Amino acid sequence: MNHLLKLFIISALFCFYQIDAQYVVKKDTLSGTELSFSFDERVNSALEKIEGNCNRITDAPAKTPTKILVPSRELTTAEICRKNPKIMGYKIQVVTVKSNEEARKIATEFRSNFRNLKVETDASLRPNYKILAGSYFSRQSAAEDLRNVKKVYPTALVVSYAVFCVDAK
Repeated sequence: MNHLLKLFIISALFCFYQIDAQYVVKKDTLSGTELSFSFDERVNSALEKIEGNCNRITDAPAKTPTKILVPSRELTTAEICRKNPKIMGYKIQVVTVKSNEEARKIATEFRSNFRNLKVETDASLRPNYKILAGSYFSRQSAAEDLRNVKKVYPTALVVSYAVFCVDAK
């Protein structure tokens, strides 16, 4: 009997709690899809108070276009390198050969003749291999090194190539 009384009191409190809570159902749309929300009355009134304080501007002014600042002077190489570590520049194409072994042999020979120029082998056009030397910002900056390279490799020429900015002259 004592347990039955406790059970009755607990269920009565639960029922009164449910009766006291008033639920509000709101309908809203999001991207054309209808959404339903169930709120307690106190939560609903708090949300309506917050929404009432929101500034809703129906006629929003047109956004002014963002101004792009262009420096009045030419950028220094350090400023260019900070923005883009790899840029389109120029390299000296020493020769183009048909085999990897021949490319390695010529690259080693080139390194011994021109110690101040960095050499690399480009295998992107297999079966052809290009031996490339130096890194330059412009054709004019490559001109002096090209004259020296042409004395040993007469087929050398300056080609457009992606270079690391910090290596370029």
